[in-house]
Amino acid sequence: MTELDKLARDLGHPGMPWEIGVLLGCLVAAWGIAWLIGRRRSSESVWFGRAVVDGLLFPLLALVLVYGASLVLAHSQRLVLLRIAIPVLVSLAGIRFLARVFTVVFPNSSLARLVERLFSWLAWLAAVLWIVGLLQPLMAELDAIYFAFGKAKVSLLAMIQGVLSSGLVLVIALWISAVLERKVLRDAVHDLSLRKVAGNAIRAVLLLVGLLFALSAVGVDLTALSVLGGALGVGLGFGLQKLAANYVSGFVILFERSLRIGDTVRVDNFEGVVADIKTRYTLIRSLAGRESIVPNEKLITERIENLSLADPRILLTTEVTVGYDSDVDRVQEILLGAAAGAQRVIPDPEPAARLVRFGPDGLEFSLLFWIQDPINGQSNVKSDINLAILKGFRDAGIEIPYPQRVMHVQPAPEPALTKPL
Repeated sequence: MTELDKLARDLGHPGMPWEIGVLLGCLVAAWGIAWLIGRRRSSESVWFGRAVVDGLLFPLLALVLVYGASLVLAHSQRLVLLRIAIPVLVSLAGIRFLARVFTVVFPNSSLARLVERLFSWLAWLAAVLWIVGLLQPLMAELDAIYFAFGKAKVSLLAMIQGVLSSGLVLVIALWISAVLERKVLRDAVHDLSLRKVAGNAIRAVLLLVGLLFALSAVGVDLTALSVLGGALGVGLGFGLQKLAANYVSGFVILFERSLRIGDTVRVDNFEGVVADIKTRYTLIRSLAGRESIVPNEKLITERIENLSLADPRILLTTEVTVGYDSDVDRVQEILLGAAAGAQRVIPDPEPAARLVRFGPDGLEFSLLFWIQDPINGQSNVKSDINLAILKGFRDAGIEIPYPQRVMHVQPAPEPALTKPL
């Protein structure tokens, strides 16, 4: 008789209604406790999730209650359903834990969704093998398979356990960093850029510590890593100077706050808003929708215009040429009226119209005006003012002259007459 036949036969024992009732009672009790504790919690919580059964607390409570009930009832009757429920709840708790942590830490990552789906299949497969009694024989077979690494021999089971324990430690480190970033940094650090670099630093440190603990738990000698770390340091010093400089510059920018997310900057005649500051590069998005990836070292060593650092107001200029017979006072009046009629032009400092040059085609005027929201664009406000100027000139009969050039044509000299010999 196979294990499945034994399991099917055991499911029909007389005490099955009691087991069903106890299991349903444990599930309802776990749901009620989780609902009472987490009814006012946010959907970002790993313990509670978007719904009561979507978090980690429900399967953990159900597992504790079912395990406790199985210990109590094991002395009085035979248990089958509760024994099956324990591996199912263990797999469900692991899946819920991984899914909720990845949802909080990597909300839009397709790779995280792929890892979550792969782990779910493996967890349910392990639960099925546990239920049918094939998990222990499979582990024994895996433990009998060895791989030789030099003088050391490592079993396949030890490698799988090492990967699982390392993954568990890293997921816990990600969870702790997400909790610290959401609960502590959000209240203690109000600057978005500084909060981002603090969150990245905490996550990197926790992941490094978690990885070292996981390697130590597997049995890896950490003293060998010191030699590898020294070699990596030499490689970073010689071969990755630019990359290391960009990373250091990223932390300097975030700590000094010379550039912040949301600032309007100009780098190499590319003007835009700082969309994100990474540890290696800064992402700048222009008003036209284009994005520029600028290495952080460039933002430290070269001249960068930050239009939002001290004063958001900027000076704009538009130029126009009128004929020499135009009324200068009327021209200035139209120019100032066009600037004053634009909604985004601020009154202080007030606009100014200046006769800057006696040009070859006419009188050249410059209209100077200030705006305080360059993030909303500059060419659009210039266009509105230019249209108002053109309308004002046409209504007043002021001519905008075409370029004129006078060409003098000299007659060719007559050829000299020669006398016959």
